[in-house]
Amino acid sequence: MTYAKTGGAAGGGTGWHVPEEDLRAYARGDLAAPLLWSADTHLAACAHCRGVLAGAVDPVALDAGWDRLDAELDAPRPGPLESLLLRLGVADHTARLLAATPALRRSWLGAVAAVLLLTVAVTAGHTAGGSPTLFLALAPLLPLAGVALSYGPALDPTHEMAVVAPTHGFRLLMIRTVAVLAVGLGLNGLATLALPGYGLRALGWLLPALALTTTGLALTARLGPVLAPSLVGGGWIALLVTAEAARVNAGDPLAPFTAAGQGVSALVAALAAGLLILLRDRFDAGRANAA
Repeated sequence: MTYAKTGGAAGGGTGWHVPEEDLRAYARGDLAAPLLWSADTHLAACAHCRGVLAGAVDPVALDAGWDRLDAELDAPRPGPLESLLLRLGVADHTARLLAATPALRRSWLGAVAAVLLLTVAVTAGHTAGGSPTLFLALAPLLPLAGVALSYGPALDPTHEMAVVAPTHGFRLLMIRTVAVLAVGLGLNGLATLALPGYGLRALGWLLPALALTTTGLALTARLGPVLAPSLVGGGWIALLVTAEAARVNAGDPLAPFTAAGQGVSALVAALAAGLLILLRDRFDAGRANAA
């Protein structure tokens, strides 16, 4: 059923108009098809009925509706990672900050995976009787780089959002660090599984990775998020070069990957973690200055 012709073409060039009662139902969203379809078509051509419709709508309710619509359209759609975090009960602002972490994006993870695959391929090409030196040297640097990308105005494109988030700076740093380490160490672990011929020796990167990351975080409180990890990474490379020069036989493991070297890495990680806790308030001070 559609509207019947009511005579005259007054006010819009049509021979009929929508009854005011139906226009009010249209405004409330209560008008059912097929009258709804007829009204839609008619309103597009009839200025008179559009005017009656405008008068039938509460201006306050109309403005509120437009505001809600604008807010819904402007709100960013949560991605797969953010949606998963929300389902797991993570607070919405924390989920958004985690999802925006540069080191958790597909571009960075893809680059890390490519580097690990290339390193594993090169390492696997050597005899299993040797030591996976290249892989052990590179793997600890990747978590350090990932954490460095996740904090600070120079490297994090969402730093301004992090500054105003209702989260303490140290807590935000720890949340992102745990997330990045979980992903980074997971990728390193998968790469380790591709080197079965080396046995437990292929896990020699784990303690150095923790030591480098915690040391970089502790120094970030004083040196900043760029200089601190750069110095730590450079120190690691210098240590490996020195250990290589001091190695007697080519098949021997480098000093950081011996039992003594692993013990030193664990001690450094523990000391750096303690220093990081002592300096935790500096991260909130840095956020206050940035704001």
